[in-house]
Amino acid sequence: MQEKDIFDEKTEVKKATYACPNCRERNEYDVRWMKRTKKKNPPRHLNQQDQARFQKSRDYMVRIDDMLVCKNMRCRRRFDIPSSQTVVFI
Repeated sequence: MQEKDIFDEKTEVKKATYACPNCRERNEYDVRWMKRTKKKNPPRHLNQQDQARFQKSRDYMVRIDDMLVCKNMRCRRRFDIPSSQTVVFI
């Protein structure tokens, strides 16, 4: 069984405020997330173990973007998103 059997995927853009570590300027950036929502009905070809996994699964989001580009025209350097949180349960 694969994740695509359990979840529907949809891309979302969320706004977040970050400060560039080089120029220290604070701006609002668009960060892309993959939202995975659990399907209403389980697939038919599941065994008992897979059915238990389907019952325990829940909706979550995975961050797609790892790097951002500074919006300051004098800086324009790339930097990592400072939070280590890449998965969020809904």
